[in-house]
Amino acid sequence: MESETQPEPSAEGESEKLVSDAASDEKPLSATGDVGDGDGLNLDGQENGDGEEGQEEGEELTEDAEALKEVLDTIVVVPPEPEVPVQPAEIFDPAEFPSSYKDNLPKELMVLQYSDNFRRQYVHLYRDRKPLLLSPVNECGVEKFVCTTIRPSQLPFKELYNWEGAAEFVSDYLNFETLDPSYELPTRLLSPATVLKRQKGNCFEYSTLLCSLLIAAGYDAYVVSGYASRETCLADESREICPLMKKKEEEKKEERKKQIKKYTVKPPKDLRSRFELKMEARRVAEEKAEEDKRRAEEEQKQAELEKPPPDPLHGLRIHSWVLVLSGKREVPESFFIEPFTGLSHSTGSEAYLGIESVWNHLNYWVCMQDCSEGVHKLSYDLGDCTMWEFMFPGVDKAQLLIPEAEEDPLDNLDDDEDKEEEEDHLDMPPSWVEPLRLSQKDFEMRCPHGKKTKLYKRAKLEKFAHYLMTDGLVSRLSVFEDKELNDLKMVKEYYEHRSDKLSMRIHNHRTGWVTEHFLAGRPKCVKEHCYKASAPGAENDRTMIFYGEARVDGLVKRVETPVSMTEQYQNRDDFQYYKHIDFGKRVKKFGPQDEVVANNPRPIVKMIQRFERNQAKPANADIKELIFLVSEDKIQITYHTESIHIASSSREYIKPPNWDEKGATLSWSPDMHGTFQVDPSAEPSKQVELYQNLLLLLKMEETCREGVRESEEEVKKIIDDRQAEELKSELDISVYDTERNEKAKKHRRELERQQLEEKMRKQEMEIDYLAPFLAQMGDPEKIARNEAFKLKEDCLADLKHRLIDKANLIQSRFEKETQELQKKQAWYQQNQVSMSKDDEEEYLNYCSEAMFRIHILELRLNRHKEMAPHKYMALEQKLRTDPRLAEYF
Repeated sequence: MESETQPEPSAEGESEKLVSDAASDEKPLSATGDVGDGDGLNLDGQENGDGEEGQEEGEELTEDAEALKEVLDTIVVVPPEPEVPVQPAEIFDPAEFPSSYKDNLPKELMVLQYSDNFRRQYVHLYRDRKPLLLSPVNECGVEKFVCTTIRPSQLPFKELYNWEGAAEFVSDYLNFETLDPSYELPTRLLSPATVLKRQKGNCFEYSTLLCSLLIAAGYDAYVVSGYASRETCLADESREICPLMKKKEEEKKEERKKQIKKYTVKPPKDLRSRFELKMEARRVAEEKAEEDKRRAEEEQKQAELEKPPPDPLHGLRIHSWVLVLSGKREVPESFFIEPFTGLSHSTGSEAYLGIESVWNHLNYWVCMQDCSEGVHKLSYDLGDCTMWEFMFPGVDKAQLLIPEAEEDPLDNLDDDEDKEEEEDHLDMPPSWVEPLRLSQKDFEMRCPHGKKTKLYKRAKLEKFAHYLMTDGLVSRLSVFEDKELNDLKMVKEYYEHRSDKLSMRIHNHRTGWVTEHFLAGRPKCVKEHCYKASAPGAENDRTMIFYGEARVDGLVKRVETPVSMTEQYQNRDDFQYYKHIDFGKRVKKFGPQDEVVANNPRPIVKMIQRFERNQAKPANADIKELIFLVSEDKIQITYHTESIHIASSSREYIKPPNWDEKGATLSWSPDMHGTFQVDPSAEPSKQVELYQNLLLLLKMEETCREGVRESEEEVKKIIDDRQAEELKSELDISVYDTERNEKAKKHRRELERQQLEEKMRKQEMEIDYLAPFLAQMGDPEKIARNEAFKLKEDCLADLKHRLIDKANLIQSRFEKETQELQKKQAWYQQNQVSMSKDDEEEYLNYCSEAMFRIHILELRLNRHKEMAPHKYMALEQKLRTDPRLAEYF
């Protein structure tokens, strides 16, 4: 290794200096509570000094006062010293771990010797630098090289295949532990598998686990050992803005310059004074500069107020994070990942103050660059041996060779020997850590016990595991007005797996507005619903946004107030894109409130419809705006403007008095119509055409009125559905999730119940054939010889009687069918002449069925006669072999 000076001071020497300085600055406390000889507070809480309330100098105490002082001096109060509980180091049972945790292979021992030699050279050359973290002990107290502690493992969860998901998972899944002391390297480094089981660890264990996941996902990731600020080491984000509140940087769209056409009319000359324009621009610039200066001063003052107190260990706090280099996985630029928060930082971040070393699962590098000004000037070309000192020569990083002053031409003769030496390098042994495993249940919990709370600058973020909350809540962001998090300003709630497709709810406590966002697939195709929390019912201020492409009517937006309703459409066949309705006051009616509202809708005062241009119609016949003045019984029409005109044609109709009577003939007069025609040469419309147009407009008005009432009913239906959904929140569960899917559980339980019932039924069928005869004998424990013969005779006699009865039953049914057939044949012989064709067909069908039944009964009787002796003999044989009767036969 090359001898170079490192300006970074050692932690031990600096900490001892800080402690000695602090001890020298302290002043001893006097018995009365005064601090040294300066102005302090005594036991009575009065100031010692030259104040008006203080004791005058030279004033002598009286005898009584002296006696009182002596008595008070005897009363001594000794405050107890607070005992800080020392957390004992967690002890692991070696029997729970495989042999790789408890022993070292020969290759691992060789690597440990190699690293120990590297450490001795490093300490000898750089005495003023902190020692390196090379071979801490593991769970079983066995030294392990840090590079072999990294175990690249790819878990079967797609969220972990990119660095954002992996970093967020590690930061949420684990609880962090601080280094003790914060300026010393840890003496023990647990394996990533154990850290996953414990769900807690220090910064080095965080980084090792995250690096294992990133390397397996294809990233060029490294564990970094260095120094960071106090807030970073303690995961204090109270001065940081919540990531969910940061606005995404919008891409600035370049304004297209207007192309000046050759024959475009030149704009009129600007007759304003150039001097006045210049002075006005100067005044605006000065005002803007003053405003920017004032804003900068306010931001600087605010930054000074929010600046954390000075840290006595600034630059000495040891921390570990992850470095991701560019190249792999299409990473365009190298960056840092803070494992405690899961957020990315640039390589010039002020949160990190210096780097001692980096490593991955292949090699170990020591930083040889000056870190006195932070990390923003560091180079991360690990192949440059002037910047980074590597431990193992055989690595995949291309090395930057230092050219020598003179080259000896005879050196080329030993190329073969050099190649052999280069190939004989010590490579890294495989990782001793078990493969990382994580169950689906543990992954879905995401946080210890399923909940985690993070505090930010004027914000609080709460995270919940999926399916933990009954309403599907997965995170809640509370924004406050003050730093103490008392004055609540806004709450954002994020949901998953909701059956009603609710994804986010925003409640602004300042304005009282609640905004709900829904995913696609909800009934009525609602996308966004904004309403006031104090008035969630119908006929109040609200805004609804819909998935217009999924609706038949093309509705995109609906804005409702107590006195109006506005709807916007897209891609309609009738080219309508706008509708506005003004409502009047209800006429008061007496009765139950629900019935009054249902039977007394809001009266419509005016309805406005607007249409886009229909190129299939001439502009003078294509309606642009249609206004129904319901309260005035008028209809106003405005047509589209032709390209050669600057004004639009318009018409106005006055509705006849009996327009609302069904089936009535409407009266018409020329006074009921007024028009403005842009083209004076156009022929005026005939009265018949105007009358027919009026009838069409009345139908359109009725259709529009019905649409308004349907819109009101739809709003009420959506509100009622939302109230029912909030009272009983249902979550969607995948059919493959057998643990949570209640329907699958019920189906499985039903199958198990049916199988059990079938088994019980089979058992009941196998009933003891001797049970009724033994019950007649009193169920004796042991059967005597005479009882055995009697059982045999009774059993055989009973079977014989049953077989005979069955044969008699079949014979009686046979005779009955035969007699009925004969009667039917006799009836046919008597009425054959007078029978119709249908009756004759019915008789033939009956005869066919009767003969079939008689034939079946004959077959059954013959088969029964054949099988009866065999059944008798089988029972006799069964009785002889029955274990209860076998000894007597």
